[in-house]
Amino acid sequence: MSTVTRFKDLEVWQLARELENKIFALTKDSHLSKDFSLKDQMNKSSGSIMDNIAEGFGRASRFEFAQFLSIAKGSANELQSQLYRCLDRGYISQVNFEKLYSLGDHICGKISTLIQYLNSSGVKGQKFKNRSK
Repeated sequence: MSTVTRFKDLEVWQLARELENKIFALTKDSHLSKDFSLKDQMNKSSGSIMDNIAEGFGRASRFEFAQFLSIAKGSANELQSQLYRCLDRGYISQVNFEKLYSLGDHICGKISTLIQYLNSSGVKGQKFKNRSK
């Protein structure tokens, strides 16, 4: 795995941003726009995915990064549950549901792979690079 110096260069963050933009468009331009509670929850959970990836990356510790990735994955699963609510309420079509849900699954898979990599890495992170103990 190559060294990444900015969170925005992480493919998983880019995918999370793509999903967040799709969710924002959905909540803005559909019947969902009037379901204020669900709309707000979906915007928060989709934003939380990319935000937690960025925050964890910025912590400069593989342990903290893995923790924040775990939170991001939880937010992705939360969003998938909210997509079911949208489907059940007739706010989105089955096809749109499947596309968004699938992108969420893809992101969860990428997050899991990144967590596995971090857990197997011997490097503790920039935060600990020049510490003697």
